[in-house]
Amino acid sequence: MLKHIDPLLSPELLFALRAMGHGDEIALVDGNYPGLTDARRLIRLDGHGVVAVLNAVLSVLPIDEFVDEAIFRATVKQDRDTLDPVHQEMVECCARHVPDIKVVPLLPADFYARVKGAHALIQTSEPRLYGNIILRKGVIYPA
Repeated sequence: MLKHIDPLLSPELLFALRAMGHGDEIALVDGNYPGLTDARRLIRLDGHGVVAVLNAVLSVLPIDEFVDEAIFRATVKQDRDTLDPVHQEMVECCARHVPDIKVVPLLPADFYARVKGAHALIQTSEPRLYGNIILRKGVIYPA
């Protein structure tokens, strides 16, 4: 255990987050996602939902401010506009941490392709379908 570090952030996950560089991406996916198939680095957080893990990750990970789009969510099939409850909760979580960065919907083919290029993939036990999100790492500015 560490002070001021969410206990959901396992040693393996903290290592992956710290090893990421500016512009690297990390995917947080639901329990149905083919994580082992798509991951370059698979980190399992069984027993936890995607929103709780997202909240923990965003507590330490800066999001890229140098690009127009830095947070991406899965869509319900080919529908960019439908917000399932899990999507709404993810958007709200992101807004608490990075209010100026919008969550962009990605159609399945684009989402899956982006996950395959991600630095790491966090497999949660989220039971809700399409509970998947990608974060692009930003920078920590010097004091």
